[in-house]
Amino acid sequence: MRSIWKGSIGFGLVNIPVKLFSGVQSSSLDLDMLDERDHANIRFKRVNEKTHKEVPYENIVRGYFLKDHYIVLDEHDFEEVKPEKTKIIEIENFVDIADINPVYYETSYYTQPENQGKKAYALLLRALEKSKKAGVARFVLRNNENLCVLHPLDGVIVITKIRFQEEIRDTKEVRLKESPAINAKELQVGLALIKQYTSGFNIDAFKNDYSKELLKIIKSKAKGKRATVKKIKPKKAVSDDLYGQLMESLTKRA
Repeated sequence: MRSIWKGSIGFGLVNIPVKLFSGVQSSSLDLDMLDERDHANIRFKRVNEKTHKEVPYENIVRGYFLKDHYIVLDEHDFEEVKPEKTKIIEIENFVDIADINPVYYETSYYTQPENQGKKAYALLLRALEKSKKAGVARFVLRNNENLCVLHPLDGVIVITKIRFQEEIRDTKEVRLKESPAINAKELQVGLALIKQYTSGFNIDAFKNDYSKELLKIIKSKAKGKRATVKKIKPKKAVSDDLYGQLMESLTKRA
């Protein structure tokens, strides 16, 4: 793997030199857009919507639409607000990771210490494991300030970017206006169903079946054949009796 960032983790007065590596990769197939007639690749151009002519990259500026017209920004404007490139992931405090709602999580990066920081890195890693805490920090990546949590995983300190509060939409627009009445009997069976389906979390049990089946079709077509794939059909409720559906679910799972 190639590192995407170099800097330090700030742990009190201790600086731990580290490299960052992407901790995730896409499991989706990389499909290109082609012209149906000759299978040539489709390329996109930056085109002026009025003249329909291609615009050279050096003539492109960025702007914000305010009220009825665009406010154009220049490089000086961006420099004014650009976060300081400190190259330090400064831990501001420690929290219980269970207190962070999953809606805040974005992407994860693996850290690797430089030679001179190995002991301090090992100390922080062990302390995170023993305390069962996660560090909350900020760092600058690609000119953007990011909020993140530092947490241990399989002997590595992982940095997971999390969203700022203002990036999370309010739920009021999708919240139920009136909560339907749930009787005690329905709730009891619902809780029993949850208990019956409860198990330890095992990520290996979940695979990207869509990409797997699509790749099977691609390989078959390459051989001039047509693959047979399983189709998942949504189950339809046979009645509006919620209690009856819950009870049937319990019976089938048993």
